[in-house]
Amino acid sequence: MPFLRVDAYEGRSREQVKEVLDAIHRAILWAFGVPVRDRYQIYQEHSESNFIVQDTGLGIDRSKNVIFIEITSRPRTEAQKTTLYTKLVEELKSIGIQQNDIVVSIVINSDADWSFGNGRAQFLTGEL
Repeated sequence: MPFLRVDAYEGRSREQVKEVLDAIHRAILWAFGVPVRDRYQIYQEHSESNFIVQDTGLGIDRSKNVIFIEITSRPRTEAQKTTLYTKLVEELKSIGIQQNDIVVSIVINSDADWSFGNGRAQFLTGEL
C-alpha cells in the first residue's frame, strides 16, 4: 500500500515500463515514506482509440508519452500529496516523460479497506 495503477498508450518496451514503475515508486517512497517493499503496481497499455487524456481546459498539450497515475492510499496530508506531484515530475522527467504528460489521481481509503492476504485486515489487527 499504496496501490498504484498506471494507464498509458501502448508501445513502451518492457524496460521502459520498468523505468516508469521504478520512477513512480521512488517518488512515492520520497513523498509518503512507505517501506521499500511496499510496492503494489499495475501497468496497463491502451490503443489510441481506447485512451483519451485531455487537458481539462487548462491548455496542457499531451503527447503519446502521457501516463495517467491512479494511487489508492490511506489518508495523506496535502503537503505529502503536493510533494508527490513535484517528485513525480522530477523522477519521470529523468526517463523522458515531461510534466505535461503526467496526470495523477489519489483515491483515499481507510485501514479497514486493506487486506494483504490470508483473509486478514492487517492494519486493523496491528500486523502492520
